[in-house]
Amino acid sequence: MMNPKGNMDGENRLEIVESYSPEDTFSLGERLGAQCEPGTVYTLLGDLGVGKTVFTQGLARGLGISEPVNSPTFTILQVYEEGRLPFYHFDVYRICDVEEMEEIGYEDCVYGQGVCLIEWANLIEEILPERFVQITIEKDLEMGFDYRKITIEQCAR
Repeated sequence: MMNPKGNMDGENRLEIVESYSPEDTFSLGERLGAQCEPGTVYTLLGDLGVGKTVFTQGLARGLGISEPVNSPTFTILQVYEEGRLPFYHFDVYRICDVEEMEEIGYEDCVYGQGVCLIEWANLIEEILPERFVQITIEKDLEMGFDYRKITIEQCAR
């Protein structure tokens, strides 16, 4: 069962959610996806194996996307258009230079009317939009194998 701490109201715009299972992580993504508005940009940070794909699958479900969602590690960008808003899923782990992002249409996605989720966004910080929501997923094995601390933070540069 998820345990939210803090709230998303006020100036701080910070929420910490404790997830005790992949289903919890999926449900959080689904909740955020249902609340998305056109132009929403999420950055997703976390080590390999923390549940970034599970979270992303939940976000897609919340947008009304039923097709399979996988990490676009080798393609960098996966586009889903069947939901209530277009969904642009980036995995920039293999990006060597931010100029590569221009070649794949990054600005059209990030500044468009869809929803963007950018995994490993810390690698392209200099081209992130002025406002975005940063999601950080962390393991804590002392709390259990499936435990995740998920921090949701509104960011403005």
